[in-house]
Parts: sequence; structure tokens; C-alpha cells
Amino acid sequence: MTIAGIDPGLNATGYGVIRTDAMGVAWLGEGGTIRPTAKATLECRLQELHRGIREVLEEHRPNVVVVEELYSKYEHPRTAILMGHARGVVYLAAAELGLTVVGYTASTVKRAVTGSGRASKDQVQLMVQRALRLAEAPQPDHVSDALALALCHANTERPVLGGQLKR
Repeated sequence: MTIAGIDPGLNATGYGVIRTDAMGVAWLGEGGTIRPTAKATLECRLQELHRGIREVLEEHRPNVVVVEELYSKYEHPRTAILMGHARGVVYLAAAELGLTVVGYTASTVKRAVTGSGRASKDQVQLMVQRALRLAEAPQPDHVSDALALALCHANTERPVLGGQLKR
């Protein structure tokens, strides 16, 4: 199964693609960020984001696209609204290609990857690095967050042994 994790944001959207099979989980070497033009209008930024996400999804044709869910209590409501716009663009690009989208809360992702729903970004990056057997933690953190989303789905869809992905 190929899983695309997407960490939606209007300034930077991270993405990462993994594959799971009977042998375990592997990063496909595909990950990065889509950064719409900061000074562009909202509609142009959303269009740039849509174009970039669609290119990634067309290239890899994942079985599932995983995004972070919004939560109800934000200190900065405007940030939540803008993230909602970015999530909508991700959902639209996936729907245009007939792809399934699954969402997980940030605490669910952290728990699936590190064992703690209150893990720090550094802890998430380290566990993503270990789970995918990478020499270095994925950078920037938008990419490691996207890969953590994908790993969360892989953990949810496959049996877990001792807190580690079954290999």
C-alpha cells in the first residue's frame, strides 16, 4: 500500500510518501514542501497549493492520502481557518483523482509514532527517522509531520508489536 501524508498549511504544506507491505514500511524518497507565493492573493495561493499537491498525488497515485484533522480550540482562530482552506485544497485534489482521504488528530499521530500523544516535534522527527531507517531526520518539520501522518495510518492499518511497526 502506498500512503501519502500531507501536513496542510497555507504558508508551507509538507508531504511525504511511504509504502507498506509484508516486509514493513519504507520511505519512497519522496517528500518536500509546497510553498505558495507569500504575497499572492488567497485564491492564487490556494491555486498554487492545489497544483503542487495534485502533481505529487498524480505522480505517486497513493492508495490513501492522510491529513491532520483540525481541532476545535485554537488560540489563533485565523490560523485554523487558513489551515482549513489548505485542507480543503488537499481534499479537492485527492477527490479529483478518486483517492481516499483519511484524517487523524495531532495527538493520535504523536501517539502512533512515539507512544505519547503529547510528544514534542523533536521526538516525532526522531521516531520518523528511526521508523524509516533514515540517516537523518527529515527536514523541514513539515516533511517529518507529513511522514508521521503516513506512519500513523500504516500503524493503524497493520498489527503493531511492542510499539514498533511490524517488520
